[in-house]
Amino acid sequence: MLGGVWLCYMGFGLSMASLAPLVSEIESDLGFSHSAMGTIMGAWQFVYIFAAIPCGILLDRLGSRWGLAVGALIIGLSGIFRGFAQEYIDLLAAVALFGIGGPLISAGAPKVVSEYFEGASRGLAMGIYITGPGIGAMAALLLTQPLVLPMLEGNWRLLLQIWGGVSLVAGLFWLLVAKARPQASDRTENNATLASLIEILDIPAVRLILLMSVGVFAINHGMGNWLVEILQSFGASASRASALATIPVGIGILSALTLPRMAVGSRRFSVLTLLFSCSVVASVALLAQPVGIWLYLALVVEGIAAGSMMTVLVLTLVEVPGVGDKRAGTAGGLFFSAAEIGGVGGPVLLGVLFHSYGNFNSSLLVLTLLGVLLVLSVLTLRRQLSTTV
Repeated sequence: MLGGVWLCYMGFGLSMASLAPLVSEIESDLGFSHSAMGTIMGAWQFVYIFAAIPCGILLDRLGSRWGLAVGALIIGLSGIFRGFAQEYIDLLAAVALFGIGGPLISAGAPKVVSEYFEGASRGLAMGIYITGPGIGAMAALLLTQPLVLPMLEGNWRLLLQIWGGVSLVAGLFWLLVAKARPQASDRTENNATLASLIEILDIPAVRLILLMSVGVFAINHGMGNWLVEILQSFGASASRASALATIPVGIGILSALTLPRMAVGSRRFSVLTLLFSCSVVASVALLAQPVGIWLYLALVVEGIAAGSMMTVLVLTLVEVPGVGDKRAGTAGGLFFSAAEIGGVGGPVLLGVLFHSYGNFNSSLLVLTLLGVLLVLSVLTLRRQLSTTV
């Protein structure tokens, strides 16, 4: 079951990053400008924000088995349709389609884990599946230009369709393993409606977690998108900055495999405080423009935070009384719809601040402030859940 979820999420990451290494080929073939390509690459995120909540409700109605399968199918079709694009609107629509399938995977994965795992194994399972999109994205970035594209004689269309086919295979595999492990909670949930959504939003802890998710995604996406440029502003070459930026990625995978399993019961508040504090320390340390061992330590601390903040927060959400596995899809849709606002806004804000001030000092100060607010939010969250967790 966990392998099936991981494969679907890996296909998610593969499709998400598939266009980045093909920008020059696509622009040359279809006659696009950088501006046009930029709108295409951001199309799925725009759709995702609005699709996440209805997709979450649909997920709870269909059940995790069919919900994830439909998500993998839509992502696969997005990749295949990209290969048939002949003009701007074709490629824009194909990429936007990913924004409908993506929420079914990102909200469906924690729903599956909440149904099939308990206690420390639930945190470990979440830590394992969350490595899927990162590995998928790394595969697309590392294999496209040096290996796969030359093998296909530069046929970028076929390559995108192959990546889409990976998601289709992942969805088929998921259907097979999910069928082998039926669960009562996997049946159609007819009570997943707009009223259920309102009931979830009436829970104070849920509303706070949604606000926290915006901050977490703003930090993760902001730092993730601009870290190479931040390191170059310290004087590192492009190649060295890129190499240094892989340190948080590697540490993040280790963090995801270890820390979430410790976030059990009341201990999850300590884990969240640790992770948010690591984010603050990393931002402050980078603000000081460290060198040598101090730079490596700052990147390690950043990786610890980035690797587990989202996972532990989602784990906390699905275990809030009144949510549970029956409403995990709806709650997950809410979470990612809110979080993606920070995912889009974080990188944009950091870019605007750099343009205004000519350096990343103000950007890192904003990330520090967000981290501090998240630490303080844990205190409120603990009080809200103290009587039930």
